[in-house]
Amino acid sequence: MVSTRSTSSSLTPGIPPTTPRAAIRSRSTSRPPASSSWVHVPDTVTLLWLAVSLPLVAWDTGYIMLRPRSMPGGSLHWPLWVPYKLYGEVDHVYGFKQWDLRNGFTAAQGALNIVESLCYLAYLYLWRANGRPSARAGGRLGVAGRPAALAVMLAFSAAVMTLSKTVLYWANEYFSGFDNIGHNDMYSLIVLWIIPNGAWIVFSAYMIYKFGGEIVAVLTAASGRASKND
Repeated sequence: MVSTRSTSSSLTPGIPPTTPRAAIRSRSTSRPPASSSWVHVPDTVTLLWLAVSLPLVAWDTGYIMLRPRSMPGGSLHWPLWVPYKLYGEVDHVYGFKQWDLRNGFTAAQGALNIVESLCYLAYLYLWRANGRPSARAGGRLGVAGRPAALAVMLAFSAAVMTLSKTVLYWANEYFSGFDNIGHNDMYSLIVLWIIPNGAWIVFSAYMIYKFGGEIVAVLTAASGRASKND
């Protein structure tokens, strides 16, 4: 008589069967952490803009916060802030007109300049202190994990502040009937006011686009992984 073999005898001896729970645990432990899949690498335009704008903002903020000594006739005016003699005539927000009226808008702007600059400097520090050469970016310095998330958040927030403050500065002129710049001829207005101030709108908007796009991409990827795990 032929004996009937049980189904379990076909399994390989010595290897315990895998339960569904064990399989799930195995897949979850073998999956690399989400942070290892994202590396933040600053683009060249952003780094160049920060290299140019941060010293200029520090110079501008120094003039604002040290008024009236930094203004024409003041003990600190020469040589560092001599160009502000002309600019104060182009934009009365920086000149004696608004200073004599005790207009606090300029000083408030200077205070926000300090906050923005500290955020940008913190971003650069996090990138440099935690960065490693990234093969994905051709060996350029990249930062990953929590430092990358914090750095991108700081830079994005600072760029939003910069854009909002600059647009507010322009809106203040529009809604005041161009009280501080309306006396200029068109050439002076374009060369000495629109182009210099417009640069902060263009580049801060660019940074918002870059950093915001990166944040959205990472959150979208994380959301997709969470949906699959559910």
